Amino acid sequence: MKLFRVVAVLALMAGPAFAQESPHINLMADGPGKTDDEKAADAERDKAYKETLKKIPDAKASNDPWGGMRADPPKKQPAPKTSAATSPPKKPKAGTAAN
Repeated sequence: MKLFRVVAVLALMAGPAFAQESPHINLMADGPGKTDDEKAADAERDKAYKETLKKIPDAKASNDPWGGMRADPPKKQPAPKTSAATSPPKKPKAGTAAN
């Protein structure tokens, strides 16, 4: 009886390994090709689909449900504006040659 169990376990383990090594057989028969009318109908359907996609408006609002829970990043203060007329002219560094 013990031998029967060992043989049964080995047979069950060998089944999937044998199935992996078997040649790949396509059991599905190739369908007939499409006629010109079917091809034209498919092309028109694809064209209508693409036109419909172009009509969809762009989403402007965020879909972030937690967006209101986050703190806003601190706003940067703009740098103070200085005009060229009020700032003193810059002096060239010593030891540099002016062109």
